[in-house]
Amino acid sequence: MTRTINEAGLNLIKKWEGFRGEVYKDSVGVLTIGYGHTKNVKPGDTITEPKALELLKEEVAGYAASVHKYLGHVPLNDNQFAALVSLTYNIGAGWMIRKYGLFRLLNDKFYEKAAGRILAYHYAGGKPLQGLKNRRREERELFLKEPEKVVERCTKCGQIIE
Repeated sequence: MTRTINEAGLNLIKKWEGFRGEVYKDSVGVLTIGYGHTKNVKPGDTITEPKALELLKEEVAGYAASVHKYLGHVPLNDNQFAALVSLTYNIGAGWMIRKYGLFRLLNDKFYEKAAGRILAYHYAGGKPLQGLKNRRREERELFLKEPEKVVERCTKCGQIIE
C-alpha cells in the first residue's frame, strides 16, 4: 500500500508553491500554473483554485508513490515522509536514485544527517535561491518534528488507543 502525504506536508507545498491562476515562468523559465503545475501548460492558460488543488493532490500522490517506491523499506514517520514528498514535488524524484546524498543517508538510517542534507537542495538552474533555502529549512523542520499522536477509542471498550 502506498502512503499518502499528511496535511502538514500538503500545506507546506501549497505555501511554497503558492497559487497562481494564470501561467507564469518559474525561476528557471518553465511555464507553470496553479500550485506549481507544469505538465502540458501553455501560454494563456488559466485555472481556478479548486481545480489547481485537485491537480496538486493528484500530482502529490504520484510523488508520494515515488518516495514510497524508493524508501518504503526505510522506517519514516508521517512528517518525515511528508517532508520528503514536498522535496520531491519541488525537485523531482531523481535525487532518490543517486548513489550518494539524502537517499543513501536514509537507507543507512542516518536520520539527523539526512535532515541536514535536505538543506543542500536549494539550487535552481545552478544558482542558489533564498526562497528555496527557506523552503528547505521548513521541510527540514517538518522532517524533524514529531508527528501528532493519533488518539482513537476502542469501539468495544471505549479505551484510548495510541
